[in-house]
Amino acid sequence: MLKNPINKYKPLPAIDIKNRQWPDKTITRAPIWCSVDLRDGNQALAIPMNISEKLKLFELLVEIGFKEIEVGFPSASETEFQFVRHLIEKKLIPDDVSIQVLTQAREHLIRKTFDSIQGSKSAVVHLYNSTSPLQRKVTFRMSKEEIKEIATTGAELIKSLLPQVPETKVTLEYSPESFSDTEVDYALEICEAIIDIWEPTVDNKIILNLPATVEVSTPNVHADQIEWFCGNLRNRETATISLHTHNDRGTGIAATELGLLAGADRVEGTLFGNGERTGNLDLITVGLNLYSSGIHPNLDFSNIEKIRQIYETCTRMTVHERHPYAGDLVFSAFSGSHQDAVKKGMDLRKKEELVEWEVPYLLIDPEDIGRSYEAIIRINSQSGKGGVAYILAREFGLDIPKSMHVEIGNFVSSKADELKRELTTAEIYEMFSDAFIKVETPIKLKSYEMNRVSNSDDLKCNADILFNGVEKTIHGQGNGPINALVNAIKNEGGEDFKLVDYRQHSIGGGSATESAAYIQINKANNTWYGCGVDTSIERASLKALICAFNRSFKA
Repeated sequence: MLKNPINKYKPLPAIDIKNRQWPDKTITRAPIWCSVDLRDGNQALAIPMNISEKLKLFELLVEIGFKEIEVGFPSASETEFQFVRHLIEKKLIPDDVSIQVLTQAREHLIRKTFDSIQGSKSAVVHLYNSTSPLQRKVTFRMSKEEIKEIATTGAELIKSLLPQVPETKVTLEYSPESFSDTEVDYALEICEAIIDIWEPTVDNKIILNLPATVEVSTPNVHADQIEWFCGNLRNRETATISLHTHNDRGTGIAATELGLLAGADRVEGTLFGNGERTGNLDLITVGLNLYSSGIHPNLDFSNIEKIRQIYETCTRMTVHERHPYAGDLVFSAFSGSHQDAVKKGMDLRKKEELVEWEVPYLLIDPEDIGRSYEAIIRINSQSGKGGVAYILAREFGLDIPKSMHVEIGNFVSSKADELKRELTTAEIYEMFSDAFIKVETPIKLKSYEMNRVSNSDDLKCNADILFNGVEKTIHGQGNGPINALVNAIKNEGGEDFKLVDYRQHSIGGGSATESAAYIQINKANNTWYGCGVDTSIERASLKALICAFNRSFKA
């Protein structure tokens, strides 16, 4: 890297805008959306989609709810052209959906584009040419006037061809490509020249798409560009201002959101941000960002897993594990403190039947987009007591007493640390079971009977056990089954201990439901928990007692 990069890289000049308004505004409604997956996204793929793949993705975009879909660059290749014709001739375009087709401002490309949309009900014809100083200097070696003439000549040809598609409601769109690093006054000059040719009205608006073809500055500068353009455009009411951000600096989403604050009406982008270099705007993230603020995006992302699966199949791309909303890990917590906060939030929602979403660390309810709670908390060596308790509750119905959380959490996380990896839910239950349920030495309960003592409320316990492998029958009396077994163990010479805590609950529902019991004992100033699971709550409680007693011998 250079010690003094300013000699090689120049910052974009600031926009001279007085009393800018966008910082004080909020987004209150969803924009008009246009998916460019089938064109901009497709041209960025190492292996472009074939017609069947494009059709599958088109059907998904319609299902999600996009009403404007850029279906291709029909003059770029025969595959692109044939796909547009296939949609039209097979009548696969819903009446409320407009297809969009892109063309450069070159005569033969424009004519081919109009051939492609013959017979369609509604289409957006999207004209573009590059306008930035860099493109003028390096690519075209043309003056401002020459670049402007390319745009206006193309616009005039398009206007002359409109009678050739009498069945089609055509909306006209123009993009000064590389608007992001074009002088704003020059971009405005070209756009107004196009307006003069196309003569839009309030009822038949022009779409002026202002692309951040390359993201060259911070999002606030992009917002200034949009606000300046909107504020200086004559007959603003006859234009739909559209955004098309890329992600070269990693802030394409922020630039779009600030651009909407600055006055834009429409957004072009792709699912999961697929696009050239670092990608296009991610429509899913922007849409669900709106949703998280209580604004419905008018797009249906309720089955995000299906959307992701079709996208990955058609594009051969993969969605990153940390991708907002759709990544495998975005609703997962490994950190102990995070897990504890998530568990408390989820428990409170269930207990108080809350409507408003208030769960720490989770921006939205995963179930709203078809994700499950199962993956929210995952266990590794960084995990804590709350995470393990959540897994045992969610997956196995075990409502572990809070005072037991620390011991279980430390035990499981230490096992994960030994293994140097994440634990599966099955492994977590197996570890818990081995350490807190299936501890059968020195005492293993084989059978027992409880009988009421004459003229008393007490019960007498006769239990057949294995004590260090030796069969014995022990006897005890107490004010209940647990107390009677405690006394039976003590009568046999078991070390002195006392019952500290007892909890029990059912697992699942139905006639064959099991019960879980948790018993904490105190022995020699230390406490020990045991858990018992059985179809009988009484047997579950006695198993828990013996497990706690046995665990005290393993210290």
